[in-house]
Parts: sequence; C-alpha cells; structure tokens
Amino acid sequence: MDAVLYEDDYLATSEGVKLPSLKSFRKSQDKLAKISERKATKKKGSKQRRKLAKREAKIHQQIARARIDHAYNTVHALLNMGKKVFFHEKLNLSGLSRRNKPKQDSDGKYLHNGQSAKSGLNKSWADAAFGNFFNILKFKAEKAGALVIPVNPQYTSMLLPYKDEFVFTDTSVREYWDERLNL
Repeated sequence: MDAVLYEDDYLATSEGVKLPSLKSFRKSQDKLAKISERKATKKKGSKQRRKLAKREAKIHQQIARARIDHAYNTVHALLNMGKKVFFHEKLNLSGLSRRNKPKQDSDGKYLHNGQSAKSGLNKSWADAAFGNFFNILKFKAEKAGALVIPVNPQYTSMLLPYKDEFVFTDTSVREYWDERLNL
C-alpha cells in the first residue's frame, strides 16, 4: 500500500486499486472558520460565546468521527480483498507535518522558505490521519489473521506524470525503466 494524498486518492494498492479520500476537515473548514471568527468577537465568559464554543466543538467532533469511520471503512475494504499480508510505508508523520525552518540572509531579514505552500500539505496530512489508519489496520488485521508489515518508503512507488498512475517497484530495483519515455 502506498499513502497517496494525490487529488481524491487516499491509498493505492500494488494491484492498482485506488481508495478514495474523505477530506473531512477540508469540507468543514469554512463552516468552522465562520464559527471561530464569530466566537472571537464575543466577550469572554458570555453565554453567546459558550454557545459558539459548543458548536465549534461539535464540528471538531464530527470531523474526528468521520476520520475514524473512514479509516474503519477503508480497512474493511482492504481486508475484504482477501490478502493475508499488508505492506505499508513506514512514514515519519511528525516529520512530514513539521514546519519549515526559517531562513535568514546576511542582513537578518527572513527569506521565503516555502512554509506557506507546505502549510496546505501539513493540513492534508493531518486531515488524512494516516497514523490512526495504520493503527486501526494493524488491530483489525491481527483479528482477521493477517500481517501488517511497515517498510521503508524509499523507492517503493513512483507517480508517472504522463499516465496519472502509480507504479510499484520492487525494492531491489532502484530505477524504473519506462519504454515510452526511454528513462
């Protein structure tokens, strides 16, 4: 399995099956932002602020429950394929969602470090909740009598830009030969 996060895909299997993503936070972020802005304008301790805080918490709870439900549904879809061994990428999730380090020039001014672009990717990693998914996969697979083995993500798959398809490579192969591009 390959953690994809490409357009509407969540996971890709070695058979070429792509499982869809849910993006629960992305769907709710506008509604959540409006409530948060309204809450920020209210006086602390007021009844109206408490009401808005409850509404905000309810939306966060719905997002969390939707992520868990999506993880369980995806795990069941994988287990229903009948496989007994699952290999997934051992991702450094905290490293993937870490902020970029600030860059300074010789005068002490801060330079562009790409954080604004990475913040959207960080949000996508958090919204996908792969850590939660892999824990649920391990738990459910053990109950079903299957093995879940994390592997080094390096060189396990590549996205072919002209085909919009993932190619899974053998880990002993370090380069992928494509006849069409002669690469």
